[in-house]
Amino acid sequence: MTESTFGNNKQKDCQNICNDFHSTIEFLGKRWMGIIIYSLFKGPKRYHEILENIPGISDRLLTERLRDLEKEGLIVKRILTTPKKKVEYELTQSGKKLEDVFLTIVEWTQAKNES
Repeated sequence: MTESTFGNNKQKDCQNICNDFHSTIEFLGKRWMGIIIYSLFKGPKRYHEILENIPGISDRLLTERLRDLEKEGLIVKRILTTPKKKVEYELTQSGKKLEDVFLTIVEWTQAKNES
């Protein structure tokens, strides 16, 4: 591998990392996405529990965000077999890995605001 080939690969790696990071931040930065994920750190929740705990979110938008999170593999949707059909959402292992990231961001934001 020549020096210029190595330099090109390094540039491509940096570009891929930057693109992946940007896409991830864009996804997590969608309106209400953070608080939905944050609410699931405490364990599985039924749809109405999530809806009631996020003042101002519309039914339609919560449904859309939950579908996005499910599609990305961050949550699972379970149909509970009870006399009345109930739906529950829970973070996957991948989704749970975001907890440390979220807590670090919250701490950073609080420290920044105190300065």
